[in-house]
Amino acid sequence: MLGFETSDDAAVWQLSDELAAVLTADFFTPVVDDPYEFGRIAAANALSDVFAMGATPLVALNLLALDSSLGSSVAADILRGGADAAAEAGAIVAGGHTIDDDEPKYGLSVFGTVNPQRIVRNDGAQAGDVLYLTKPLGTGIITAALKIGSVTETQARPAIESMMQLNKEASQAMLAANAHACTDVTGFGLAGHLHEMLAASGVSAVIDFHALPLFEGVWDLSCAYCRPNRAFSIMDAAEAYVEQGTLDDDEYDNRMGVICDPQTSGGLLVAVSSDGADIFEREFEELTGRIPAKIGQIADGDAGVIRFVDA
Repeated sequence: MLGFETSDDAAVWQLSDELAAVLTADFFTPVVDDPYEFGRIAAANALSDVFAMGATPLVALNLLALDSSLGSSVAADILRGGADAAAEAGAIVAGGHTIDDDEPKYGLSVFGTVNPQRIVRNDGAQAGDVLYLTKPLGTGIITAALKIGSVTETQARPAIESMMQLNKEASQAMLAANAHACTDVTGFGLAGHLHEMLAASGVSAVIDFHALPLFEGVWDLSCAYCRPNRAFSIMDAAEAYVEQGTLDDDEYDNRMGVICDPQTSGGLLVAVSSDGADIFEREFEELTGRIPAKIGQIADGDAGVIRFVDA
């Protein structure tokens, strides 16, 4: 039912009239020093692809690369973190594969299921839809700053906790609101993943930059060019579809540093009809105790283009 054609979050294979399989795989190098937290973050990130489709994860397989000289305790902590995240999602880890590698890497291959009529894809956004983001932005900037000592572990803690948090409840809320489209915000940043949604849907978007939820310090760090290396390649690509408008060069560059920041285990980006917006907000708050950020609106024309409301 779904492969590479719209750069969606997972592959979908129909099994029957009422059941489809949703499959994904994701792994990466450590973004934190603690092995258990790394395991939880990597697993939450992989599981997010399934939640973004409106599906339920059932079974996962470990994908682990680790230098054997680090010892079995490090491997055990990483795998325990992944297993705990999977259990919280309602899935089990049923096996996997490990290799000896100089650079640690961990993630999951995940199998889930969904009713074919209830799949939420990234190509269904419609003009007039309200755009919501369910987690703050800036994990790439914060982890880059942590590595060079520009922020402390305590200052980075909110971002770390957010990366370990599942998108399970956000997925439930979007299903309750009959969301038109959804994707999770990860390695291509908000700009890249929103562009994919817009291009696939044949629409554009207007974003209120001041409504974006940011971790504390992210704006100042972006202005100081404390950005992960990948952000700059995302910015180069995004210049083709994020309009500068009347913004001066510095303001445009600093905003691009934020919306092109590659996220790890970021939130869901959800397009909901104006009629479903109140339902989504209410369900999300009841399930999480948090309020989703209303960041903009879907508009007609110029497929894939992103504009700032004040530009």
